[in-house]
Amino acid sequence: MKMIAGERAVKVMKDTVRVRIETGALDEVVRLADGRHEMIIRIEDPKRMTRRGLILLVRKIVVLAKAKRLKRLVLSTESLRFKSLPIGNEDLGELCAINMLMAHHAFTEHLAKPKDGFPMIDEIVIEGADRDFRRGLERGIIIGIETNACRRLANLPGGDMTPSVLANEARKVAAKLPIKVKILGVSEMQKLRMGGVLGVGKGSAFPAKFIVMEYFGGKKGDAPIVLVGKGVTFDTGGINLKPGDSMLGMNMDMSGGAAVIHALAAAARLKVKKNIVVLVPAVENMPSGTSYRPGDILRSMSGKTIQVDNTDAEGRIILADALTYAKRYSPALVVDVATLTGAALVALGERASALFTQDEDLERRFRELGERSGDYVWPLPLWDEYDAEIKGTFGDVSNLGKTRWGGAITAAAFLKQFADGYPWVHLDIAPRMTAVEGEYLAKGAAGAPVRLLVKLLEGDK
Repeated sequence: MKMIAGERAVKVMKDTVRVRIETGALDEVVRLADGRHEMIIRIEDPKRMTRRGLILLVRKIVVLAKAKRLKRLVLSTESLRFKSLPIGNEDLGELCAINMLMAHHAFTEHLAKPKDGFPMIDEIVIEGADRDFRRGLERGIIIGIETNACRRLANLPGGDMTPSVLANEARKVAAKLPIKVKILGVSEMQKLRMGGVLGVGKGSAFPAKFIVMEYFGGKKGDAPIVLVGKGVTFDTGGINLKPGDSMLGMNMDMSGGAAVIHALAAAARLKVKKNIVVLVPAVENMPSGTSYRPGDILRSMSGKTIQVDNTDAEGRIILADALTYAKRYSPALVVDVATLTGAALVALGERASALFTQDEDLERRFRELGERSGDYVWPLPLWDEYDAEIKGTFGDVSNLGKTRWGGAITAAAFLKQFADGYPWVHLDIAPRMTAVEGEYLAKGAAGAPVRLLVKLLEGDK
C-alpha cells in the first residue's frame, strides 16, 4: 500500500474514494451524482475523541475500505483533527502511517489466492500535509513496516519456524543495516555454561541457538540498551505436555524474539543515535527421550541452579541465561519481552501487556510510552516478598511458584534473580500476543510491543 501526503487538495478521479468523517452510527460507502463514491466513517462524539480513539478510527478507515474492495482513498488531515485531542502534525503523520499499515496487513502466505485477489488498497492520499506531517509519515511507514514484519514472523507455523530459521531471519533483517549478528550454537553455549537454554532445548531435534545483534549508533563507550526476547519457536510444554487446545498458537511463543529483532531494525532504519543490543535465546520445547524432566536441576550461566518443577515454565529458564549474558555489556537498561504466562492474561485480559519493574521512574515512563505508541502496558507488583515464592528446595530457585496464585508475578520474581546489577524492565506480552476483536487488525499476531520499544530507543518521553 502506497501512502502519499500532499499540501493541497487533489482532484478525485472516478476510481478514487474520498473519506469523510462525521457524527453518526452507521459507516457506509455512497455513490455520488457524478458517479464517484464517498466513504463515510461515523463517530459518536467528536468532542470526546482520545488518542486511543484516533488510532482505532484510522485503522477502521482502512478495514472498511478493504471490506468494500476500494483501491484508492483520499482524505484530509483536517478530518483527523479534534478539539479534544491536541496533536502535533509530525505525531499525527506517524500515527496515521503506523496504524494504516497495521490495519492493511494480513497473513496470507499459506492461503490459495482468490480469483479476484486478496483485498488490498493500492494508494492512500492525505491532503493538507505540511513538512512536519510528511516527516512523521515517513517515520511511521518504517515503524509500521517493521511491526508488520514482526507479526508475519510470529505467525509462521511451528513447522516452518525452528531456532535456526529464527537465527537466519535475524541475519536477513540485519543484512542491509549497520547491525552485527552473531549466532551461538550448542558448543559455544556449552563453553558459556548456559545450562538454562541448553536444558530446555535438548528435547528437540532442532538445536538451540542464541542470537546476538549489535547496533552501535551512539557514542563510543556509551552504555547500550539491551533488549532480550523470548524465542521459543514452538512450545508443547515438554514432558509436562500442554492440553491439545492450549498448544494452538504456540508457534507464536517466539513473539518476544520477533519483537526485539524488528524493533532494532526500525531503530537502525531510523538512524537512532543509541547503542542497542538484542539477545534472543531460541529453543523448541519438545517432549522426547532427551527432554529435560520435572525435578531436574539446571545450572544457569550465572552459576545459580534452577529447580525444574514444571517443564512448561521454560521461557523464564532461557531468559535467565540471556539476562546474565546481558551483564557483559554493562547496560544502561535491560528490557526483556516475553509471552511468558497465561496468568498475565488472566489478570489483564487481552488489552495490555503486564509491566514489571522495581524502578518507579521506569514504570511511569513505560506507561507513558505505551499510551503514546498504542502498545498499552499495566504494572503489577514486584515486591521482594515474592522472592520467597520461587525459592527452591534442591536448587537455588524454582521455575514455578509455590501456589497457583500470582503466576505472572512469580515468573517476574524468578527473572529478577538474574537481572541484578542494572536497571531492568520485564514485559509479559502474553495478553497481547494476538489481535482481539474491535481493534481493527487481522487475526493472528498483534506485533506488541515493537512500537513501544522504538519510542524507548528514540528516547521519546
